Amino acid sequence: MKAMYARLGKVDAIVTCVGHVHFGPIATMTPEQFRKGLNDKLMGQVNLVLLGMDNVNDNGSFTLTSGVLDRDPVRAGANAAAVNGALGAFVKGAAIEMPRGIRINAVSPGLLEDSVVKYDGFFPGHEPVSAARVGLAYAKSVDGAITGQVICVG
Repeated sequence: MKAMYARLGKVDAIVTCVGHVHFGPIATMTPEQFRKGLNDKLMGQVNLVLLGMDNVNDNGSFTLTSGVLDRDPVRAGANAAAVNGALGAFVKGAAIEMPRGIRINAVSPGLLEDSVVKYDGFFPGHEPVSAARVGLAYAKSVDGAITGQVICVG
């Protein structure tokens, strides 16, 4: 990340959608499997903020990506629920301390229409959301005035 930021220089906004979590039954989940989401999705996005604050211009923004499972859980999704909730809490806590008017938010999309086949059977009863609707949430975070918010879509 440090090398990326060195090449990138100053920017107005950083948007991240990175990170993997472990999907599996909680009864057989190991601590190592649970840590996958913590190390990858949670800390990947948190580190992007911690290491990138000097690269974001005054009054710029960070937008992280969580997901629906912390507010509407499914079987085998406990790791994702915990990570998504932690990302939302990080955004709320970090917003009150961000320097130079930098804003920070998270977009929390529901199951994307494009991902229905990939996650077949994991999201019973969830109404998929369009990429266009999720894109509007990212635009709201980047171009709007809010900070410390989790923007839920779907």
